[in-house]
Amino acid sequence: MFLNLRSELPCRGHLVGCNGIELKRHNTTITIIFILPAAAFNTHHGLKVCILINKSRFDRIEAYMASAATDLLVIRQIVGILENEASFIAGVGDQVDEIKLELISMKSFLYDAEGKGARTQGEETWVASVRDLAYDVEDVIDEFMYHMYEQKIGGRFSRWLYKTINIPKNIWYRRQIANKLQKITTMIKAIPERNQRYGFAVIEGTNTSLDMRKWVQNQADSSLFIKEEELVGIEDKKQMLLGWLMNEEHHQIVVSVVGMGGSGKTTLVAKTFTNEVVKKHFDCYAWVTVSQSYVIEDLLRSLIKEFYKTMKDANPENLNVMSYRELLEMLVNFLESKRYLIVLDDVWDVNLWEEIKFAFPDAQCGSRIMLTTRKEDIASYSFGVESHFHSIQPLKKNYAWELFSKKAFSTCHNKICPPELEPLAWDLVEKCEGLPLAIVALGGVMSSKKSLDQWSEVYNSLNWHLSNNSLLKPVKSILLLGFNDLPYRLKHCFLYCSLFPEDYLIINKKVIRLWIAEGFVEQVKGLTLEEVAAGYLMELVSRSMLQERYTSWNPACKMHDLIRELALSIGEKEKFCAVYDGSERMEETGARRLSIQTVEGEIECCKGLSQLRSFLVFVTDALSVSFSKKLASELKLLRVLDLENAPIVKIPDELMYLFNLKYLNLRGTLVKELPEAIGKLRNLQTLDIRFTNVEVLPRGISKLINLRHLLGYRSLRDFMLLKNRIGVKAPSDISKLKKLQNLSCIESEGNFITLLRGMTQLLTLGIANVIERDARDLCVALEEMKILRSLDLWVTNQEEYLRVDTLSSPPPHLRHICLAGKLEKIPVWFYSLHSLTFLHLHWSRLEEDLLPHIEGLACLESVTLVNAYVGKELSFTRGFLKLTRLSLQNFPLLEKITIEKGVMPNLQFLELQRCMGLTTLPQGFEYLTKLEGYLFETVPEQFKESIQGAVDYYQKVERFKMIRGDAKSAVLG
Repeated sequence: MFLNLRSELPCRGHLVGCNGIELKRHNTTITIIFILPAAAFNTHHGLKVCILINKSRFDRIEAYMASAATDLLVIRQIVGILENEASFIAGVGDQVDEIKLELISMKSFLYDAEGKGARTQGEETWVASVRDLAYDVEDVIDEFMYHMYEQKIGGRFSRWLYKTINIPKNIWYRRQIANKLQKITTMIKAIPERNQRYGFAVIEGTNTSLDMRKWVQNQADSSLFIKEEELVGIEDKKQMLLGWLMNEEHHQIVVSVVGMGGSGKTTLVAKTFTNEVVKKHFDCYAWVTVSQSYVIEDLLRSLIKEFYKTMKDANPENLNVMSYRELLEMLVNFLESKRYLIVLDDVWDVNLWEEIKFAFPDAQCGSRIMLTTRKEDIASYSFGVESHFHSIQPLKKNYAWELFSKKAFSTCHNKICPPELEPLAWDLVEKCEGLPLAIVALGGVMSSKKSLDQWSEVYNSLNWHLSNNSLLKPVKSILLLGFNDLPYRLKHCFLYCSLFPEDYLIINKKVIRLWIAEGFVEQVKGLTLEEVAAGYLMELVSRSMLQERYTSWNPACKMHDLIRELALSIGEKEKFCAVYDGSERMEETGARRLSIQTVEGEIECCKGLSQLRSFLVFVTDALSVSFSKKLASELKLLRVLDLENAPIVKIPDELMYLFNLKYLNLRGTLVKELPEAIGKLRNLQTLDIRFTNVEVLPRGISKLINLRHLLGYRSLRDFMLLKNRIGVKAPSDISKLKKLQNLSCIESEGNFITLLRGMTQLLTLGIANVIERDARDLCVALEEMKILRSLDLWVTNQEEYLRVDTLSSPPPHLRHICLAGKLEKIPVWFYSLHSLTFLHLHWSRLEEDLLPHIEGLACLESVTLVNAYVGKELSFTRGFLKLTRLSLQNFPLLEKITIEKGVMPNLQFLELQRCMGLTTLPQGFEYLTKLEGYLFETVPEQFKESIQGAVDYYQKVERFKMIRGDAKSAVLG
């Protein structure tokens, strides 16, 4: 006996009606028909259910029954069971709606709890309970939506559930969801009762937060008493600060020192502040620690107390009752005729300056205000007076080793590391990445470890030691301050970055798309989600939580190793994320996001995978985690699937049922085609098939109504040897994707160029195989794209012309242009690219000098020219005020480069490759005072000899370090 859902019933057989129940007798079977209520299925009509019973079996039942009445009783018992099920599941939809509201309240509670900082153990348990329940609620809602979606697209229904009678699969799932909702509701009601029973009060976040602030202030104050011999690598920085403090300028000057927590900001400023020469230079001086939660009146009182010894009118007993105005007046009266030095340590809010600046009169006496901060936006703030800021950089390796040795080997002869420990010692030093606080703390931990086994144990369990070793408490506490100060949404974004491997360069565009797919980014009117997320990223960089880096093409960021360890420990504790690196057997994960970074172990055997929202793979030979059918069916609630470089050849059909999937990265895989059924992934936002073997996009692509980013060039064949980019072929109805922002890179064939006229919403466009006959239509289409910001155009080979002269009015907001093809002349519209930041010209082979046409582009930050000019000399005579990166490649005829003084004043990186006619260093190279790195490759021996003196100089002042032994090259040290 089993249930069979049908819209049409067989017409043959004898119909018997009985109290709303119908019997149909057939040759071999009997059909029992009844109607379940509409509410159970969120439909306008009831659901007709048919129970098919084998006739011989029914005959045996009839023979067993005493009468026909008993026959009907059995049938009604069956119907009764099903009606009870129907009444139980009928309200599931309403329950889901109600629990959604509960989830909003839970998230609001968690938001408030995070904002109130540190908690007691009882409060931690309370918050953890709510967080776990919020996860459960989210799972139930997503499961409900999943099965609704599966039913909508004709999902596969199970045929057997019980031995003799089966409820349809969708009814069974609804019953499971109803049970879960009932259980969750009970647990939600139990939380306040349990809190009351054990005396958990409303979370205030006061005592422990105050203790933390007091501890931080004590740490800052103790910096004033650190002995000079305990410090390394600060002398040059201290002299720079002394120069700003005691120069001949009479007006007030603000000096800011910025850097991540534990980088030595306070220590550097303290050694400057306590310098005897400084004390003699100023009439009076004061030091106050601001911290995250300051009260302006308390800061003013602290300043007055610092000045108290020389203030006749100040009575500390009266300070506590003075108002803001009275305190302000007292300070102004005292300072208005003096040369003073004030240090505001640990500033977190730029609004502090607007509140406190009135207490600092400028009497043209040469007064100075110094502040330390972790936030670049504060250090670079316009204070209304002359200002300078110094960004603290990590310690050089030699200084880091010296500092570590002073602590770790303090009892050894001459404080020298034993040879057997040196490899591990260097690994630990590198783990600190030049962070002085971490180096000192870790050195203190290791000073008590004498054997190689003890050192190995600490290195292999550094995450645990960071959380549990009291000697590392300063590191954790200082780093935690930065995390606790993050807004709620930024905390999720920050923790997500810990899923990337150690020392991994995180491409900004990629992590932005991941955040959006996870739902971390809020919608702001007038801005795209990508723009809002970019603001999040800049905020994390500005707060020194992430480190800014660059690749050859894209801005990137990196997470400090110790900050990553801290983030992982928080992520694991809160079940936010986990990393599987093979160090431990993973039998179960309660985390919502999983990063695979080893090929060891069977991931499919791990429990808890059904809860995952993100699944990322960072191992190229991970065949065992390459996304099998079993794994695909397990991860049914997934939002993010990143299989970059995984050795998969075919996409499992089960992947097409991941209704919630928003980010699918197949970049670098061996996939040759996308299934037509990919159109079922209606929520997909990002599809990355770059560097795969996919040549043609299926027609189903046009059904991805929420797609925002379609990244699809097949390969970049040996780019450095000037081969070409190859796109993928798009279906004729691709213009239906109205939410598409990024389309790159599509082959120009058929009527694709014509279709572009209907895709004016694009922000990024890349076209390969551009041919001359399409040039006019292409220019017409581009003129209609008023919001386009990035444009890549590639011809078939380096002998083809790229005709873009007829473009009379380019998109006004273009920021990025890459033109690959011969240009007859410089496009006249180059002059109008006032928003352009990135310019790449490839194979242009212009006879006319390009530089006069682009030197006035005020926003230009990066210029890459590859075989773009056939002249013998390039002269940078003016402009390029914001240019930070210049790359000149494959200039076979170039013999001389001239750089005038004042041109490219902010250039940070210079690259010269395959310029075999260039025999000397660019004339005016010494004017590039902000240069932080260079790469000179495949250049003549004469050129290498000419730059030896410059290389020796830059290495001497430690502005550079060599990264390749076979070429003269360097990056920021």
